[in-house]
Amino acid sequence: MDISDPGAQQYALGNTDSEHERLKRQSAQFDPITERLFRAAGIGPGQRVVELGSGAGDVAMLVARIVGPAGEVVGVELSAESVRYATERVAKAGLKNVRFTQSDVGQIKEDKLFDAAVGRFILQFVPDPVAVIRALTRLVRPGGAIAFQEVYLDFALSVAAHSPLSFAARSLANETIRRSGSNTSIGMSLREVYHDAGLPAPSMHLDMPLSNEGDYAMEQVARLRSLRPRFDADEPRLTILGDFDTLAQRLADEIAASQAPVPWLATVSAWANVPE
Repeated sequence: MDISDPGAQQYALGNTDSEHERLKRQSAQFDPITERLFRAAGIGPGQRVVELGSGAGDVAMLVARIVGPAGEVVGVELSAESVRYATERVAKAGLKNVRFTQSDVGQIKEDKLFDAAVGRFILQFVPDPVAVIRALTRLVRPGGAIAFQEVYLDFALSVAAHSPLSFAARSLANETIRRSGSNTSIGMSLREVYHDAGLPAPSMHLDMPLSNEGDYAMEQVARLRSLRPRFDADEPRLTILGDFDTLAQRLADEIAASQAPVPWLATVSAWANVPE
C-alpha cells in the first residue's frame, strides 16, 4: 500500500548519537506509561504493528516485547542515521520480530494490513497529523487500534513556574521546538485529530511524571544540547542559564532547595479502533 504524502516530518532535536542516547534515557521514564496505553488499546501477542517515528528504536522494542515472537513490528523512520542506530540496537537485543524502514510517515508501503498503528512523541513534528492518521486507517484492519502518546509541553511548563532556572531552561527548549514548526501542545488536540481523520472519539488520559532532581537535570541539559544549533545567538535566556557544563548541577540544586517537584513532560495518550 502506498499512502500519499501528507507532509514530511521534521525532528527539531536532530539525529545525532547523543540525541539517540537522550531518547533512550527518556524512554526509561515513559515506557511504563506507553505500555499501559498499548495494552489498553488491545495490542497483544501475535499482532502485527506499525510504529511511526522510530528514532532510537525504543517504542518499537517495547511493542516487540508486547506482541512476542509470533508478532511483528515495522518501525518507520525518516532518518537513515536513526534507522541504522535502531537496527543495531534491535540486533544486540536479539529481537527477531522487528524491522525498520526508512520512509516518510506518509509514504508507508505494505501489502498486508496491520493490527495496530502506534507512535510516541511523533505527531507534534508532522505538518498534517490528520492526514497521517487518516492514512493509517487504510493500513490497519477494521477493528484494529490507532494509539498515540503526545506531548502537552505548555502544561508542564506552567507546573515548573516556581523554579526560575528550570523554567528558563524548559521555556527556551519549548519555544525553540515550537519555532521549528512543532505543535508542542498537540496532546490536547488528539480528540479533534482523531475526529477529523474519521475515527471514533478516542479513550484518553493525561500523565505527568515528576522529577528525581538529578535525572531531570541531566535530561534538561541533554535536550538543550540537542537543540543548541537552533538557538538564536542573542537569546537572553542563554545568559540566565549560564555555563552548560554546570547547568545540570545548578538545576538539581534549585529543585532540592525548593522541595517542590518539577515535571519531566506532560503527555496525553489516546486510542481508538478503526471502524468495522
